[in-house]
Amino acid sequence: MNKKILTAFILMLTTAMTLAACGGEEGGSGEGNGEGLDTNIATIATGGSSGPYNIIATTLAETYTSELGVNSKTQTTGASVENVNLMKEEKVEMAFMMSDVLSQAVNGVENFDESIDNVSQIGTLYPNYVQVVTTADSGIETLSDLEGKRVAVGDQNSGVEVNARTLLEGHDITYDDIEVDYLGYAEAADGLRSGQIDAAFLTSGLPNASVMELANSVDLQIVRIEQEDVERIAEDKEYFVSLEIPADTYGNEEAIPTAAIMNALVVRSDLSEDDVYELTKTLFENLDQLENAHQAASDISLENAQEGVIAPLHPGAERYYNEQ
Repeated sequence: MNKKILTAFILMLTTAMTLAACGGEEGGSGEGNGEGLDTNIATIATGGSSGPYNIIATTLAETYTSELGVNSKTQTTGASVENVNLMKEEKVEMAFMMSDVLSQAVNGVENFDESIDNVSQIGTLYPNYVQVVTTADSGIETLSDLEGKRVAVGDQNSGVEVNARTLLEGHDITYDDIEVDYLGYAEAADGLRSGQIDAAFLTSGLPNASVMELANSVDLQIVRIEQEDVERIAEDKEYFVSLEIPADTYGNEEAIPTAAIMNALVVRSDLSEDDVYELTKTLFENLDQLENAHQAASDISLENAQEGVIAPLHPGAERYYNEQ
C-alpha cells in the first residue's frame, strides 16, 4: 500500500470513529435512549400486580420503550391515592387512577388537604365496575346486608377503598357498622375462599382475574347495586354511573346492575407538550395491543377519551385530539 492510499485510509477511519463517538454522545437510536422525547424516563404508576391497571400499563410501557425509545416501566402501587401522591412528589411521570380520586385531588378534598396542581389528564380510559363479591350462602344480597359483616374494602387509600366507603355511606353504613379489612384483590379472594371475610369490594375493569379464579372454587355471588341507588348517590358524586356486569362474565346467568367509575390516565403537568403529544398518539395507535393484554382495554376509544375528563387536559393531549 503506497503512502497516499494509506493516508486516505487512516483519514477515513478517523472520521468514521469520530462520527460514531458523536452519535454515542447524542444517545443514538438504541432502545431506551429517549430518542424523540425530552424525557428519558416514563414510569407509569399502576395498582396491584394482578389488576387490569398493571396488566394494561405493562403493555403500554413496553410500547413506549419500543416505539419512542424512552425508558418506560411500571410501578406497582396501592393504586389511585398513592398514585396521586407519587405524581405530586415527581416520582413518576404517568399514572392510572379512578376519576373519583382524581376529582378529590384536583379539588383538595377528602383524602387531600390541598389541591394537586401538577397533574394533567391525557384522557378517560375505561369503566371500573364495583364488584362486591360474596358467597351464595352468606345471605348478603344488597349493600345494606353488609352491616355487621367482615368486609374487605381494598388496600387502604386505594381507589377501591375510596369508592367502597362512598357507596357504603350512600347506604347509611359507616366503617363503624362493619368489620373492615384492608385487602387487595388476591388477598380478598383468599379471605373469601377461606371464610375469613364475608364480602369484598374488588373494583376494576372486567373481568377481574382474582374474581375469575375465585369463581372456580366457591359458589360465587355478586351483590346487586340498583340503578336508582347509584343515581341517588351520583347527585353528589357525579363520577358514579350505573352499568351492568354482563351475563356470563363470571358464570352469572343474568346481567348484574352495579356502580361504575371511569378510569383516567394522567401525566405530570411539567412534561413538555411535544412529549405528551407523542405519548398520547402512541397510546391510541396501539389500542389493539392493550386489548390483547386485557379485555378491559377494549372500552378505551378516541371517541370517548374526552368525556368525563376531571383534570385539565395536558396541552400535548389536546393537540393530538384537535388533529383527529
